[in-house]
Amino acid sequence: MSALTSLSQAELIEIILQLRGEIAALRARVVELEEENQRLRTGKGGGTALAVKASRPPKEDKERKPRDRAYVRRREAQVDEVRVHAVGCCPECGRKLQGGWEHSRRQAIEVRFETRVVEHVRMARWCGVCGERRVAPVGAPQFGVQGKRRLGVSVQALVTLLHVGCRVPIRMLRKLLWEMGELSLSNGEVVALLAGMQEAGKPRLEEIKEQLRSSPAVCADETGWRENGKNGYLWGFFTPELRHYEYRDTRAGSVPVEVLGEGFGGVVTCDFYAGYNKVGVLQRCWPHLLRDADELAALNADRPEVVSWTEALRALYREAKAVALACRELPANSRQRRKERRRLEKLAAALARPYVSDLNAPQRVLSQRIMKHLHELFVFVSDPRVPGDNNLAERSLRPAVIARKISGGTRSDKGSTTRTGLMSLLGTWTAQGRPLLGSCQEVLLPTPAP
Repeated sequence: MSALTSLSQAELIEIILQLRGEIAALRARVVELEEENQRLRTGKGGGTALAVKASRPPKEDKERKPRDRAYVRRREAQVDEVRVHAVGCCPECGRKLQGGWEHSRRQAIEVRFETRVVEHVRMARWCGVCGERRVAPVGAPQFGVQGKRRLGVSVQALVTLLHVGCRVPIRMLRKLLWEMGELSLSNGEVVALLAGMQEAGKPRLEEIKEQLRSSPAVCADETGWRENGKNGYLWGFFTPELRHYEYRDTRAGSVPVEVLGEGFGGVVTCDFYAGYNKVGVLQRCWPHLLRDADELAALNADRPEVVSWTEALRALYREAKAVALACRELPANSRQRRKERRRLEKLAAALARPYVSDLNAPQRVLSQRIMKHLHELFVFVSDPRVPGDNNLAERSLRPAVIARKISGGTRSDKGSTTRTGLMSLLGTWTAQGRPLLGSCQEVLLPTPAP
């Protein structure tokens, strides 16, 4: 506007005439476009496709299919802080703005980490009736610490969760705590916190072992582990809701007997290692057998009889799984289940027996294995609580294998005991769907007796 006021009358008239010419040209262009649009709608001038499309009846609005949940950004019910954003002054004219109305809302989730130093003061009071001095008690529930540590149970639980639950190395854990809350810890302090957590969880570890011994079915496996540079073995015993790890420097069969007890009355699902032969009823892992069969078929791909034999073995396992699924409503060890198990054992024996003594048959070794463990292959058919594979044990041991490859194992007997104990606790809580941080604090801060 300020630029127009400085122009002369002749210049303004020239601008007006120029604008009138542009408006007239635009109006003519609008008329041309309207005529072309009408021509396309009526089908003249090559607009057949658009005319057909325009002649179609409009689609009926279908009722929207109901959904279990809304696929939109979820809004939190509890809001801790509300921040109002408003324009203070108009960006064009600079006028001060006040009042207004709500235009929109948006939620953002923030996480704050802070280090707080809490100083506990014990007060002494005099009882005039008893004539005695009374001092506030000392203990974890009152002070929020374990023993005489300077670090509270919240720090101890967080260190346990990061190192064992999230597999964060100690050096990176220390750096993370410094970045989050400027909390400086040494390697020795971290190790002491982990050992204290394992010590506090000993009663829970005994409960896990007792529940494991009374379970009807347990999956077991072992893998290599190193302690102070020496090779040993990490044993694992698992159920859908329990995890138990033990380190031993031996792979002898006495270890599963020691862990499960001599009177164990359940079924152990395991591979074909002979170390489990003394723990009672066994269910051998079918995937282990089938993997060996696949290797045999790959080595003898030019021999159709060997390939067909391995395919028949895999088909037998599929049939056994189908039978177990069909009998899922029947009780364990029912007459129908036992009958199906005997039938499948006969089929397996018929498949393996012709090659047991044939020295020239490539499938002789697997056939001998089938005949040796014939009554340990179809236990899962007669008892629905028993899995036919050992996948639970292998999946549960895999995090420990990854940790061993990164750290190289543990450095002392105490370190192995701490590691396996914490792995058992956090693994069990994870399997049960319990929060790990809260469960650690619950162990460290037991409820005082009334």
